[in-house]
Amino acid sequence: MRIKFIATAKLPSAWGEFSIHGFEDLVTGKEHVVLSMGDLSADEPVLARVHSECLTGDALFSLRCDCGPQLQYAMQKIAEEGRGMILYLRQEGRGIGLLNKIRAYSLQDQGADTVEANVKLGFEPDGREYDICKPMLEHFGVQSLRLMTNNPRKVDALQSLGINVVERLPIETGQNSHNESYLAVKMSKLGHLFEK
Repeated sequence: MRIKFIATAKLPSAWGEFSIHGFEDLVTGKEHVVLSMGDLSADEPVLARVHSECLTGDALFSLRCDCGPQLQYAMQKIAEEGRGMILYLRQEGRGIGLLNKIRAYSLQDQGADTVEANVKLGFEPDGREYDICKPMLEHFGVQSLRLMTNNPRKVDALQSLGINVVERLPIETGQNSHNESYLAVKMSKLGHLFEK
């Protein structure tokens, strides 16, 4: 068994009442959560976002990235539909951790881009893993997703795990003068798709 379900509780938000579900990854010891709304076990594909933790963007409102606005957008869209889920994965800084992310920010302040900074620190440009998603989705009986993401590699990673992604929905929000180069690198070096 890869995960251990811990507990579920109500999570009222600005967009409505979600449920928050806690899981422990028995391989890594990391704690992950799922935010859900509505009946996820129905046959129709579930509106979903797989969101990697970003303390600086999600909680501290950093303008260096678009993570916080993407999370809020996903919560709003799920609330509008009345059904959906966010898999919130604890893999800060594309998998390098919070303190290394701050080191990477320091290198970016000196002129490196986000990919170059991770590589200079000895990491992959994107070290995130999505294996944990499959048992989390199975816990809810979810068979297929309408995935909110700009990252085709994330879609490919989930599909390679046997997760049926029936639709990729762009999630373009949070662009500003502080993250223009960050978003450009996401497109040019990491293959993210932006329509604007």
